[in-house]
Amino acid sequence: MPKLIAFHLPQFHRIPENDAWWGEGFTEWTNVQKAKPLYPGHAQPAVPLDRNYYDLTDPAARERQATLAREHGIHGFCYYHYWFNGRKLLEKPCEAILNSGSPDFPFCFSWANESWTRVWDGATRDVLVQQDYGGEADWKTHFHYLLPFFRDRRYITHEGRPMFLVYRPGDCPEIPRMLACWDRWAREAGLPGMFFVNTLTAFDAPPPDAGFSAAASFEPWHTIVWRASRARRLQWRLQQTAYRVLTACGLRHQFVFEFDAIWNEMLRRKYPANVYRGAFTGWDNTPRRGDRAWVVAGSTPEKFGGYMRRQLAAAARDGSEYVFVNAWNEWAEGAYLEPDERHGYAYLEQLKAAVESREVKR
Repeated sequence: MPKLIAFHLPQFHRIPENDAWWGEGFTEWTNVQKAKPLYPGHAQPAVPLDRNYYDLTDPAARERQATLAREHGIHGFCYYHYWFNGRKLLEKPCEAILNSGSPDFPFCFSWANESWTRVWDGATRDVLVQQDYGGEADWKTHFHYLLPFFRDRRYITHEGRPMFLVYRPGDCPEIPRMLACWDRWAREAGLPGMFFVNTLTAFDAPPPDAGFSAAASFEPWHTIVWRASRARRLQWRLQQTAYRVLTACGLRHQFVFEFDAIWNEMLRRKYPANVYRGAFTGWDNTPRRGDRAWVVAGSTPEKFGGYMRRQLAAAARDGSEYVFVNAWNEWAEGAYLEPDERHGYAYLEQLKAAVESREVKR
């Protein structure tokens, strides 16, 4: 049966850079708490269950997340990793996990290799931290920083090779050479090589010979933008929904998409075994983008559970080993499995039921 890996955001603790850029005490919770509804029935702000605005530098918070995930069918977390040619950001939670040995829960990394900007979209304007890939010596520094993680018994591997996702590989012009170097250095370090995974999003794809062994669908963006540009019928349906909501609410910059339309499009696709299907609970980045937000409306725990059963069954038919869920805790993007005040544990309970369903295990 395919294993579920949930993307995990570590930006739930203070760092000096965020204090300087966004104000004293800023964490991801800052944007989540100040969000305002944009139209009638818009469920903002999202509130964690029991108002648990945790700090990921607290070992108890990390342990609780792992326990909840394990109990509800998640195999491991894929933590976002931020590295800017030697400069680290948001590294403290994962370094603490490595150094403490706790929680005892599988994990891997997705290198979020885009520049940090004031508009939260990785664009080239208003850059706070520029992504600079450097040369071979810089790549080696990056690899050796990650090597202790790769050697950790909890790190997720494929045939012994550490799994490492790259969020925007098309942004790095020398990605084939860099990945080849990393694979060589891994073998020299006693590992059987690296298992690189390309993230399928709305961004430019890497060259076909870049060195990736697999790909993972990052939903709903792989469907909303990339697929919509290739399938005008879906784009039309999504736009019609947006226009109807815009007209009704008097908004000019709001984009609202249908949860069911996106999921049905996702389920229609056929994938080879080394392209991992994606899943998502919802999407609403109002906390980050205000009235320029993109919203996927219509999600319920019951719908999510039904779609997850079908997606896991499809992945099993593909012969695929993993399904990537967006996300464990993307609260500012409305993509989270963690319990909230509105639904409690319902999304997690539906996920567990999907994993345990007979339909998936056939």
